[in-house]
Amino acid sequence: MKRSFILFILVSLSFLCNAQQDAQYSQYMFNGIYINPAYAGYKEQLNIHSFYRNQWTGITGSPKSMSLAVDAIANDGNVGLAFQVSSDRLGAESSVSAYGSYAYRLRVGNSDNSRLAFGLGLGVMQQSLDAGRLNARDADDSYILAVGNESVIVPDARAGVYYSDDRFYAGFSADNLIAQYVINKKNLSVYFQTPKTHFYLTAGMLLPINEDIQVKPSFLLKDDRGGPTSLDLNAFVLFANRFWVGASYRTAVKLYDKSYLQVDLQKTNSVVGMVDFFVTNNIRVGYAYDQTLSRLSGYSGGSHEISVGVTIRPTEIIRMLTPRYF
Repeated sequence: MKRSFILFILVSLSFLCNAQQDAQYSQYMFNGIYINPAYAGYKEQLNIHSFYRNQWTGITGSPKSMSLAVDAIANDGNVGLAFQVSSDRLGAESSVSAYGSYAYRLRVGNSDNSRLAFGLGLGVMQQSLDAGRLNARDADDSYILAVGNESVIVPDARAGVYYSDDRFYAGFSADNLIAQYVINKKNLSVYFQTPKTHFYLTAGMLLPINEDIQVKPSFLLKDDRGGPTSLDLNAFVLFANRFWVGASYRTAVKLYDKSYLQVDLQKTNSVVGMVDFFVTNNIRVGYAYDQTLSRLSGYSGGSHEISVGVTIRPTEIIRMLTPRYF
């Protein structure tokens, strides 16, 4: 009983440090559609990508997340289209969401490969609470027994802007733009977490070292105006255009005053090691391992994440102006 209580406290603290209600993925840099609808059509080919993540292995009820995304271009590359479905489970809570995204892609500058895209995603989110998976600290806790199984489906939206050229990319986006207001209006926050708007700012570039080696540094800044701001610092090396190896460091940063937070929250969150390689010219497979740096590390076996991407190229012969590395 004591160990279960300690685990509950540590998991709660970890959520405060992450400040993340959205599912956490470590390999987002290989398909930005997960955090920005304006990424739709970026690779200018039909692209199918999936994630599976098992977080904090060894802890009962730890998060398990899955997602599948498909995107392509239309109207001679001036429009990007995407569809994404996601599933996330944490203990007795689970959520399933589906979004369709539209991106209008403008050619900017002197390069044919420089694009400025504006994206909008519309969809639905289902949140569920399975009371049968709850373990009450007090056996006669009538409130939990009265909850039963609850589920709600609400509309949602996300929006973003994304710029890319031959070597550089940057994007800003926001999600959970509608769902929070619907849940609050229906007074459902007693059963479900109110999904706060999350803001994402990311940028990165590809630096050639020689013909066979290129380096890709990037960052992702995340904030929900409630918990600590989270910063991911990433560095990858690409070998022979086929094999990626890299690492990330995730920590909390202070960008503006959040006096409502505990002053002694631990900032460091985790380090991540990743590999991603092309099995064939059209199929890529990635793996990431997250090691928690907080006190939770003594109870968790780390987090494991697998991704698979498939690119379906047009049957007609086309001239590729630039490879799409990001």
